[in-house]
Amino acid sequence: MAKLLVVDDESSIRLLYAQELADEGYEVVTAGTAGEAVEKLQAEEFDLVVLDIKLKNESGLDLLQKIVKERHDMPVILSTAFSCYKDDFSAWLADGYVVKSSDLTELKEEIRKQLAKKGRER
Repeated sequence: MAKLLVVDDESSIRLLYAQELADEGYEVVTAGTAGEAVEKLQAEEFDLVVLDIKLKNESGLDLLQKIVKERHDMPVILSTAFSCYKDDFSAWLADGYVVKSSDLTELKEEIRKQLAKKGRER
C-alpha cells in the first residue's frame, strides 16, 4: 500500500482526499500547513505528496522546491483551484498538476500514474 501525504490548508479538502484515497487503498496522512508537512516528511517515509499551491500565509510552490531539493525521487502532484499556475515556472518542478474538483477521478488517475512511473505502486 502506497503512503501519501496530502497538504492542504482547507480541512474539508483534507478530509475528502483522505477518505477518497483511503477507499482506493492508500495510507493517507494529512498536513494543514507547510511547517506541518515538513515535520511529517522528516519523521515518516512517503511514496507521493499531493500539495495545494495556496496555503494560508505560505506558498505551496516554496514547499515544492524544498521537497524536490531534499527528496527529488518522491513524486509531487500539485492540486489547486487555480489553473493559471500551470504556466508558472515553479510549478514545473511538480510531477503532476490537477485542478481541484469534487470529482477526484483525475487526481486518482494522476496518483496511479505517478506511483507506477516511480515503481511505488504496491
